[in-house]
Amino acid sequence: MDPLEAARAALRVRQGAGARHDAPEAPAEALLWARLGTACVARLLNELPDAALYAPSAVPGWTRAHVVARLGYQARALACLAEGAASGAMQPMHASEEARRVEIENGASLPARALRHLVSHAAAHLDVEWRDLSGPAWDAPLTLPDGSVIATRDTPWLRARALWLGAVDLDAGGSLRDAPEGFLDRLLAEAAATWQGPDRTLIATDRASPIRLGAGGSAIRGRAADLARWITGRGPPAGPAAPGLSHEEPLPGVAVDPTSEL
Repeated sequence: MDPLEAARAALRVRQGAGARHDAPEAPAEALLWARLGTACVARLLNELPDAALYAPSAVPGWTRAHVVARLGYQARALACLAEGAASGAMQPMHASEEARRVEIENGASLPARALRHLVSHAAAHLDVEWRDLSGPAWDAPLTLPDGSVIATRDTPWLRARALWLGAVDLDAGGSLRDAPEGFLDRLLAEAAATWQGPDRTLIATDRASPIRLGAGGSAIRGRAADLARWITGRGPPAGPAAPGLSHEEPLPGVAVDPTSEL
């Protein structure tokens, strides 16, 4: 039995027969990443005074309140998808991309207490929906805003990615160095699969195998967390020097829209 499954089994024993748990078919690892990300964001928000929520974030044009609102409304949207997977009555994440952006703008203007309640309540609701999903529901197909189709079991990954990158976007001390190793490996692999810049080779100094961007090329070295921050467009910008990374040629710019849903 792997360590994660052993821990889940021990928890079920401690909580007793009356407690509800994730279905055996649930994606345990991605759910763990999402729940750890929820705890990380909650800690950062607890340390921020109310006034600081309306200060600029690391996302150009967005305050921290925008980042918090985005995380809150994403949790609501994913909970709706989970509800649809359970009932068979599928519904879209958002009426439209414009509607999503308007929702975030309006959410960013909420009073601090309401904003904190939004993100915490929505996260709890989503977690309940995940916990109550039956095994077959985890394989139900869902259509995302860009028209792509995923399985319900992919939603914890979408949430984990939004939370850990959102922790960085808050610009309040959040770091991908705090993220789980498996999460970082998947984040790097996903970003490399969609890479459209010049050929490079990522050499994570805390990993065994390099990652090729395109056909591979001049090396960019650093810890996996620092490489992941760069390749997801969270800095540093293109240039000859980059804290935490070493490279033979200037880093190529990474065009990522941190305000997008996916």
